[in-house]
Amino acid sequence: MNFNRRDTLILAAAASALSLCGVATANAAEGDMVDVAKLMAPAGDHVDHVQGSETAPVTVIEYASPTCPHCATFSNDVLPSFVEAYVDTGKVKLIVRPFVRNVLDAAVFMLAEAAGPTNYHNVLSTYFKTQTTWASSPTPRDAILEIAKQLGFTQETFDAALTNQALFTGMEALREQALDEFGLAGTPTFYVNGKTLTGDKTLEQLAAEIDPLVPADFVATTGAAEVPATDAMAPAVDAMAPADPAATPAQ
Repeated sequence: MNFNRRDTLILAAAASALSLCGVATANAAEGDMVDVAKLMAPAGDHVDHVQGSETAPVTVIEYASPTCPHCATFSNDVLPSFVEAYVDTGKVKLIVRPFVRNVLDAAVFMLAEAAGPTNYHNVLSTYFKTQTTWASSPTPRDAILEIAKQLGFTQETFDAALTNQALFTGMEALREQALDEFGLAGTPTFYVNGKTLTGDKTLEQLAAEIDPLVPADFVATTGAAEVPATDAMAPAVDAMAPADPAATPAQ
């Protein structure tokens, strides 16, 4: 999903004021190397939700947008096999990091944070699986709420989650850092030990980048836990789809 760095994001104090902002993009920088130390120091006081072993030889960071169909395709079709093959075996430390292109993206990540470390990934996964339902709804706020209730939220906890201005401000800072420091040009974007990979990626494409980075004498583990306990539709034609600049406001 492509975007324009000049687009603004607004989250009203009232949860009912959710609205969409359209975005467009610059060219992606496939293969560019980014300073790993900078990548591992997210802006906005953001605390990463890490899956996998802290001692994994490979770190994969994905910048994701819940309204991006390519991010949903990856989450739904590739991520489960990727986690089984690389995260659960201790080869990869995986970080899914917010990139909020619009306030619906922000809402989903705010709900995930409010759900707590244990449920964070489940909330993200659920919204990716149901993306075609809520993201295309004429009343997306109501659709997001209905899914949130199935995840255990009440009207009150839903409203509270979406009025966390400090969290929203931090995600904006995270977004600007990705644009300004890392040259991020669209979602999804992956950083594999600092190497930029843009757009849709299959398990085989990721394996081609990761396998050479795993030492030959590496001993795989099983059931690698999230560390620390703080992090987690329609197939796309293009690797990075343009967003609709005339998005419909939510009701």
